[in-house]
Amino acid sequence: MTITRRRLLETAALGAAMPLLPATRLFAQDAPLMRTIPASGEAIPAIGLGTWITFNVGDDRQLQAECTAVMAAFFAAGGRMIDSSPMYGSSQAVVGRGLATLDRRDAVFSAEKVWTTSAANGPAQIVQTRRLWGVDRFDLLQVHNLLGWEAHLDTLQAMKAAGRLRYTGITTSEGRRHDLVETIMRRHPIDFLQLSYNPVDRDAERRLLPLAAERGIAVIINRPFRQGALTRRLAREPLPDWAGAAGATSWAQLILGFILSHPAVTVAIPATTRVDHVRENLAAAGGVLPDRALRERIAAHIGAL
Repeated sequence: MTITRRRLLETAALGAAMPLLPATRLFAQDAPLMRTIPASGEAIPAIGLGTWITFNVGDDRQLQAECTAVMAAFFAAGGRMIDSSPMYGSSQAVVGRGLATLDRRDAVFSAEKVWTTSAANGPAQIVQTRRLWGVDRFDLLQVHNLLGWEAHLDTLQAMKAAGRLRYTGITTSEGRRHDLVETIMRRHPIDFLQLSYNPVDRDAERRLLPLAAERGIAVIINRPFRQGALTRRLAREPLPDWAGAAGATSWAQLILGFILSHPAVTVAIPATTRVDHVRENLAAAGGVLPDRALRERIAAHIGAL
């Protein structure tokens, strides 16, 4: 491998960032819970890594190095799926820089999106996104928030048929446009659906999660912590004594346990800027998941708070 000046600077910045982060268990953690992608039978870890806001750090070398440190801990704990979008500012370039620094392009399950109103601009945007990541092809491409979804789904299906893409999907968030999502799920052969779901945002349980199970569509959960608002609110409250029955030692783990215990959920993608949090999130998929009664107890308790 050729060592460039840029790589040396990035590696040095990563080394400078690491001492600020907890050093224990960096390369030692139980293997995470695995889930199966219905379209192929492929197994994938149930906790992924989101990049919305957290990886949008621009040209700040120190913050870039901290993002790379998060990615290093994520891979070391058994994580694979990293999700980003053209909407996320510099996040794509930061992911690509981290993959190059860590030499983990072959290890990542790359989940990206097309996000443009122009059908004609979709393919060019995908090419640019792939260059930013530095990968030969994406594992998953999704139509972000259904923007121009008909034309872009045609593009993604053609890419998949040509062997230039493994999986196709659509995304929505914050409970928006669920009627249209349901229509697309029934009429189009998508492999993945990404949406918001957590103990206080449960609308997806009514129709979309059961339909995903029925149609063999993998489900990615975004905003599991309501962009951090939920965990910040709960941090003021004591964790209930019975949380251990769900294998949780923190509010974040209790929330992720609730999410992953739904049988239709494939992967949750919490975003974070902290190594200790990414380890905590991965650990949530390494223990006991709540049964139906405990799921309802979690939702009722958090809802009451």
